[in-house]
Amino acid sequence: MRATWRRLPAKRHDAGWEPGLVVPAADGSPLLTDHYFPRAEGDFPTLLVRSPYGRGLPWSPMYGLLFAEQGFHVVLQSCRGTGGSGGAFDLWRNEAADGQATVAWLRGQPWFGGALGTVGPSYLGYVQWAFALDPPPELKAMVMQMGLHDPYALFHTHGALRLENALAVGVGMTYQHQGMAPFLRAALRLRRRLRDVTTAQPLRGAYVPALGGELPWLDDVMTHPDAEDAYWHGASSAQAAERLDVPTSLITGWHDALADQTFEQYDRLRRAGCETALLVGPWTHTSALQQGWPEVFTESLSWLRAHLHADPSGLRPTAVRVHIGGENAWRDLEDWPPATAIDPWFPTAQGHLTQQPPADSAPLTSFRYDPADPTPSLGGPLLSRTAGPRDNGTLEARDDVLTFTGPPLTEPLDIFGPVSARLRISTDTGHADVFTRLCDVDPQGRSVNICDGLGRIRTAAHVPAQVTVPMSSTAHRFAVGHRLRWQISGGAHPRYARNPGTGQSPLDATTFTPVHITLHTDSALMLPMHAHGSRLSPAENG
Repeated sequence: MRATWRRLPAKRHDAGWEPGLVVPAADGSPLLTDHYFPRAEGDFPTLLVRSPYGRGLPWSPMYGLLFAEQGFHVVLQSCRGTGGSGGAFDLWRNEAADGQATVAWLRGQPWFGGALGTVGPSYLGYVQWAFALDPPPELKAMVMQMGLHDPYALFHTHGALRLENALAVGVGMTYQHQGMAPFLRAALRLRRRLRDVTTAQPLRGAYVPALGGELPWLDDVMTHPDAEDAYWHGASSAQAAERLDVPTSLITGWHDALADQTFEQYDRLRRAGCETALLVGPWTHTSALQQGWPEVFTESLSWLRAHLHADPSGLRPTAVRVHIGGENAWRDLEDWPPATAIDPWFPTAQGHLTQQPPADSAPLTSFRYDPADPTPSLGGPLLSRTAGPRDNGTLEARDDVLTFTGPPLTEPLDIFGPVSARLRISTDTGHADVFTRLCDVDPQGRSVNICDGLGRIRTAAHVPAQVTVPMSSTAHRFAVGHRLRWQISGGAHPRYARNPGTGQSPLDATTFTPVHITLHTDSALMLPMHAHGSRLSPAENG
């Protein structure tokens, strides 16, 4: 592993391995478990890592070996119905009980000293939050890496299906626990067939050839777009953070598909008075465990050493560390978000972006969104390899994408915190989605996405509706000579399933109606201006 990643801490011990242990689940189903341990005398704390993705690559070296070499027992376990474990995998429903059953088993092991931590990314974060709903007394620390706590929000945004995420999860949950070769073959098959799947009419069931069969749980999550539906009751583990007193480290990236969930849990933990830390890097969901692994591993190890080895020497003095986009630098902060002032930036009919408020709320401009030729998605917070910052030039050249651009900056401008769009929109059908994105345009004209979000419009035809669209958070410096750009369109396909324009479910629609979307002048891009940032005077905005 050290040949793969430089800048990893030096190992302290040789590691041993005890594979194929059987741990009884809550209902007695056998949970296959591997035990990694330091080959040294003494008492060492234990890390519990529960995964639906198997116990081989990359989990065994990254979590088993590397943490055992640092002085931890590591219990790496396959969730029920995966990786050889018994029972049937049922997305999110068994993790709390099976985690508790595993701790009951640990108490009977001669090497378990009573100090327990948890660590892991993505769904391995979900099992931690489920475990923390009723934390056992042995639990002393947790590390959530790009963690999930709300399955609904992974699959839907305001009722819009996050189609590309759903398909990526389908591949991961179905094949990754079978080994890297089957998983990679399945991922390549989906990539080749992605267009056929995402443009099928109807969309329901179209994934079957690409994913190799029907997945009832995937059908369920795709066909329940309402967060209040009984299907989702008990799915979110958000409330675990509202009363937790277990020190918890949170790690994410600005282009992580689960970044918003991390920020939500950080806020809950801070309000609960729980000791917590936040690290946000320039990563996507997957690159955090690749290019970002030295930082992610070091941060995780420092937290676990501090709270399980009583060695706080690796902790930083502040609760928050974020990577500053546009500056390519790290900054330590006392909290997140830091003190900011929310400044509105307004679009003009000439395509400008200004801080001068409009005089009225008249129609500004309109565009036509055609679901038969949907506006494509490009980069952003996805689970797939296409995530992250991208040159938006080809996207912005389309007739169905509006852009509003500010003047070249004469001094740096810092944006720190949650970005949103306050939109006043009317449509000719009453049914539309609105995708809104903040970009950084360099002096050569290259437009790169910073953050974005999607909102859903449901109103009477031609009646303006006010909607606020959260666009996630960022820490970004717009350099001198750069310009802000606000991008607005009617969707981002296949990141989100295309809105058919009729009010019909995107899963069942076979008829698509083009929608004329009108933006009104009192719409605004709401930017959190950092205290050390700057703003243009009205004269410079002209």
